[in-house]
Amino acid sequence: MMARVPRFILPIVVPTVLVAAWWFASADSTSIFFPPLALIVEKFRELWLFALVGEHVVPSLQSIGLGLGISIVLGIALGVLLGLNGYVATAVDPVLQFLRYLPAVALLPLAIQLIGLGQDMRVVTIVLGALWPVLLNTIDGVRGIDPATIDVARSNRIRPVDWIFRIVIPSAAPQIFAGIRASLAVSVILMFASELLGASRGIGYFILQAQRQFSLPEMWSGMILLGIIGYLLNLILMLVERSALAWHRKSRT
Repeated sequence: MMARVPRFILPIVVPTVLVAAWWFASADSTSIFFPPLALIVEKFRELWLFALVGEHVVPSLQSIGLGLGISIVLGIALGVLLGLNGYVATAVDPVLQFLRYLPAVALLPLAIQLIGLGQDMRVVTIVLGALWPVLLNTIDGVRGIDPATIDVARSNRIRPVDWIFRIVIPSAAPQIFAGIRASLAVSVILMFASELLGASRGIGYFILQAQRQFSLPEMWSGMILLGIIGYLLNLILMLVERSALAWHRKSRT
């Protein structure tokens, strides 16, 4: 019987196989649209290690950080407020569902007209799309608190501040983090979309300009960078979630 592959190696196997297949399959490519991976890697090294980091990567990361941060604060605050008040939540639910399914990308032209080009417009666009996963998951998490926990808190006359920060938010934390992870993906997508229409810097702007100039290896290098950034941000968030919810895993065990 074959020895089992260690678990920590498994996430490396498939990406390695895919990259190797891409490398050898594209080695002799003469297509302008699908250049050899070796050429793309060379352009990646020239551009992103680290010539254009300050000009394009930093503004994109700032937009994601500000937009996602505002979405998290607003989503948790409003989610706790609505989750604790069932009547208000029921009353505003149609409005929330309407706004939830209104694509933030569709609001880009309006945001450009009202706010103008620049980082403020990109941050507002990200907030308009990334707010809803955090908000709705927080509402569901707060509504799902065990009634016995509520009764114990009331019987012990816990202060409102302690009730919110020591019971409500920790109890809803697993669903809150699920919403944050969904919002992170939305933030990266909206950052890219907003930079296509209203930016003079950023990864999305660079990719669009490379495509317009038929600099396809540079365009591919920007796309690969975007995927790497998304993967690393998700990895960081997973580590934060694992640390913050260590108590939750232990309690379930």
